[in-house]
Amino acid sequence: MRAYDFRRVVETDLSLIARWRRAPHVRAWWGEPTGEDEPDQLADRRISMWLVALDARPFAYVQDYDVHGWSAHPLSHLPPGSRGVDLYIGEADMLHRGHGPAFVDQHVARLFADGAPAIGTDPHPSNVSARRAYEKAGFVVTGGPVETPWGRALLMERWRAR
Repeated sequence: MRAYDFRRVVETDLSLIARWRRAPHVRAWWGEPTGEDEPDQLADRRISMWLVALDARPFAYVQDYDVHGWSAHPLSHLPPGSRGVDLYIGEADMLHRGHGPAFVDQHVARLFADGAPAIGTDPHPSNVSARRAYEKAGFVVTGGPVETPWGRALLMERWRAR
């Protein structure tokens, strides 16, 4: 199993993230970048932003967030301390190589070790690659499709082993 490195996003990383957000394979599911999204998120205490690297090369972005931080969040039924996750692989040459499920699994294990009882995610129902990656990382579909403030979503969850 490969070990991925996770490091918190800092302001100097925003240009890399902006480049990734302009990539067609990212825009397809994350929408058109506004240039304000990531700087606003970097300042938002509800969200933790991470760069994912393999062999010292950053290639992906993952964010985890407090599912109770928004009043109308579709994962707010999860217990206190639960986190939501969103991610993308920014470097196109790293797509379809098994990295998504592997680093999601590693990140979720870190969140569980920090005390999160459950992790939720909400990929678009048509994003088959994301759904498969989450399923390979142990997530199960629990609801949806539903309309959310962020778009159409399929609700998926993974719970910490008891």
